[in-house]
Amino acid sequence: MPVLAVRALSRNAFAGHAFAKPILRLLACCALLAAPVAALAEPIGVTVRNESVAATCAETDNVTLSFVSDKVSRFRIIARHPAYAGMLRVDRTEPDFDTCDFSGDPAVPATTPAPSGTSPAAATAPKRITIYETPDLWLTGFIFPSFWRAATVPFRVGTEVTQGLHMVQLWVRGENQQPEEVLVVYPPDGYWRARPLSPAHLSSTAYGSSFLLGPVEQAERPLVRLKEIGFAPQTRTFTLSFADGGKARLKLAGLDRDALTLEAEFDGTAPRTFAALRSMYVTEGNADVARVSWRTLAKTGASQSGAPASIGEAPILSFTDADNVAMLWAGRLVPSRHNTSAPDYIFDGFASR
Repeated sequence: MPVLAVRALSRNAFAGHAFAKPILRLLACCALLAAPVAALAEPIGVTVRNESVAATCAETDNVTLSFVSDKVSRFRIIARHPAYAGMLRVDRTEPDFDTCDFSGDPAVPATTPAPSGTSPAAATAPKRITIYETPDLWLTGFIFPSFWRAATVPFRVGTEVTQGLHMVQLWVRGENQQPEEVLVVYPPDGYWRARPLSPAHLSSTAYGSSFLLGPVEQAERPLVRLKEIGFAPQTRTFTLSFADGGKARLKLAGLDRDALTLEAEFDGTAPRTFAALRSMYVTEGNADVARVSWRTLAKTGASQSGAPASIGEAPILSFTDADNVAMLWAGRLVPSRHNTSAPDYIFDGFASR
């Protein structure tokens, strides 16, 4: 099955509908977020490169924002409801495959194929596995019939290791004690999606944009090659072991009906392109990300120009690369017909050791 189709369908078939995040008019939202990633860490600015291209297929990740620095050791990723979330009464989460052609996408069969004699319907259905479970938190894995990359990344919880997974969901009990899926990772290519707890007036919401954490490279599409993923339930922390060496930790540091906050930290030197946001944009009304806003640090010191801190805002396809960025918001200011309730993303708290 084409990977983009898998991800589009997983928003609805398995993932549970995620919701939105307040698309606060950019910088205003940043000031309201949680405490800094590390109180004593030195804040730094990073380079954000816009590698997005125009597209007509709503299920193609044509939006790519890459985060580049040779100094960053930690930062935050926040998924937050769009500003219009409180006004939503009707959500649209179904995939839109109009004008899409995935016939040329690679399809690698699952490493654990269905047993002989399995009915065609069962053979093409995802296989669901409970990896870890408590009353308030559990991990559910899925094995698809095929994916664009081989499922060779083991997933570890304590001493238990599960092989062959294409997707892993993190579920929690929400404020109303109802189960909610808030985070998903695709081990074969390192893609993540996040969303906060659903607003009180919505039973569920949609996933939208994805992010990558680690040494981002290009192999038909951007990806992060992983050696293993571990999860520590007590601290709600994922440990990512990269294929070429090095590790990172991704901690679920905050979760409520407004935002989900992740704290990322690298062991040793972070890769130069250490993260990326992947999303889609066709038009302003058919997009998971339509606009970006960013804040830069003031430049000080004898070797600097003395430029003050600044704020910028632009449509996603018009945004040019930005340097010395301390915070970037990517989202929507008006409702979209595609994943209407999906969250905005904020990247901030960039710091060196």
